[in-house]
Amino acid sequence: MLRLLSALLLVSSVAALPAAVAFVNPTILGGSWLDDAGTGVGEPLNVVISALSSPSVLTDDGFTNFARSINLSTECLGIHLGGPQSANLGDGNGFVNQTVELRDDFGDAVLGTCLESLVGGNHLRVFRQNGTLADTGALFLAVSQEEDIAESHTIVPNGYNLGRDSFASAATAGTTSFGGVTYSTTAKTLEGVMPAGSNGVNHGIAIDGDAILLTVTIQ
Repeated sequence: MLRLLSALLLVSSVAALPAAVAFVNPTILGGSWLDDAGTGVGEPLNVVISALSSPSVLTDDGFTNFARSINLSTECLGIHLGGPQSANLGDGNGFVNQTVELRDDFGDAVLGTCLESLVGGNHLRVFRQNGTLADTGALFLAVSQEEDIAESHTIVPNGYNLGRDSFASAATAGTTSFGGVTYSTTAKTLEGVMPAGSNGVNHGIAIDGDAILLTVTIQ
């Protein structure tokens, strides 16, 4: 009974949150900061695009345009090998597959990701927090730095922390633009939101436990 009451209180507290929040911590209602890679391990959701960002940035097309402003784009010629990953963001939806997957395009939004497929680079998956228990619209990203094709696109040593930091640095290096849209981005470190270390992490690669919250504003 005490357990049930505690759960109800948690639901009530989430439901009572102000309409304008950056995100809801997935662990409050049974979610996780690790996605599900399908092998009993997961990849860290190490970047959050704040729900307080410009609304269009939080759509699939709008986020993709923003990502192109920092040189990430859609899969090479629309071809993707490998299955999607899923995440439980504690919003009542349970595990839901990624909505977008992007790779380094090295400044060429049309064919650049074909080069990433060969030589490696930054890579990300996008999950949206929009269930009835936490309908924030925030985007949770699993960002990593990949090896080249010869290494089967596994993650480089320290690749989760490196991918996160590289993405955030590119986003906050002054204004960025693509397709006639200009963005200004601020960052805040979410310290210790997930356990540090390699337990449960895909490829056994240790993480520092931090995520970065980005607020993206269209100018």
